[in-house]
Amino acid sequence: MATNKLWLGAMPVMFVLLWSTGFIGAKLGLPYAEPMTFLALRFAAAAAILIPLAFFMRAPWPDNWRQVGHIALAGLLIHGAYLGGIYGGMKFGIEAGTSALIVGLQPLLVALFAGWFLGERTSKLQWLGVALGVAGVALVVERKLSLDLGTPLGVGLHLVALFGFSAGTLYQKHFCANMNLLSGSALQLTAAALLVGLLAVFLESGQVNWTGEFIFAFAWLVIVLSIGAFMLFYTLIRRGAAARVSSLLFLVPPAAALIAWPLFGETLGPLSILGMALAVIGVALINFGVNRPGGR
Repeated sequence: MATNKLWLGAMPVMFVLLWSTGFIGAKLGLPYAEPMTFLALRFAAAAAILIPLAFFMRAPWPDNWRQVGHIALAGLLIHGAYLGGIYGGMKFGIEAGTSALIVGLQPLLVALFAGWFLGERTSKLQWLGVALGVAGVALVVERKLSLDLGTPLGVGLHLVALFGFSAGTLYQKHFCANMNLLSGSALQLTAAALLVGLLAVFLESGQVNWTGEFIFAFAWLVIVLSIGAFMLFYTLIRRGAAARVSSLLFLVPPAAALIAWPLFGETLGPLSILGMALAVIGVALINFGVNRPGGR
C-alpha cells in the first residue's frame, strides 16, 4: 500500500521530467530528418512495439467500431495535431523556447473548456493559478520572445498544436477514459502514423540521415516519450481532473530549460528562475481544491 502511494505521488514528477525531454529530442533529431517523416517513423515504431505487446499481455481491444473511432480521433489530436504542429512549426522558424511558450498555454484552454465539456468547476483560486502559470511560462522563455517568432505559417502550425492537444485532452477524458493503455495507445499511434505519413508522402522527400545523434533521439522519443510519457499522461487523466493534469504542462518549459542547460549550454537568467517559481506556484493553486471523482 505504501509503495503504491509512493508511485502515485511520483507519477506527476516523472511525467513532467519525461515530457520535458521531448523538446530536447526534437532539437537533437530534426536536423537529420524532415518533421513529418520523423514523426511518421516515430509513431510507426512505437505502434510496432505496442501492438504485439498488447496481444502478448492479452490486453482487451475495443469491442465496437464506435469506440475505435473515439480512440483514433483522440490519437489524431493528441499525437498527430500536437506533435505535427510543433515539428512543422519548428521547420518554419519557431525557436524551441517560443514553441514551449505557445503550447504551454494548453492548460489555460483546458481549464476554460473543462467546465463546459466535462462539468469540472474551476475556482477563482485556480484561475489565479492559470494566470501565474502563463506568466511563469512567459518569463522562462523571455529571451526567445525577444527574437523573431518565425514565419506566420510556423506560428499557425503551433496554434494547431495548441488547440489540437487541448481538444484531445478533453476528448480523451470524456470518451476514452476507460481505454486499455496498451491496445488504446497502439490504435492511437497507428492512426497518427497514417496521418503524418500521408503528409510526409505529399510534402517531403522522405530522406533521413541516420547519424548516431539521430538514432539516439529517435529511440528516446519512441520508447520514453511516445510510449512511456503518453501512458503516464493517460493514467493521470484517468485518475484526476483534466484541468489539474494539464496544469502540470506549465512545468515543462522550466524543466526543459534545466535539461538543456548542461546539454546545450543554455543559461538561465533571473527572470527565468522567477518564471519557474511562478509556474510551480500556479500548478499548486490549480491543483488545490480541484473536485475529485465522487465529490464536490
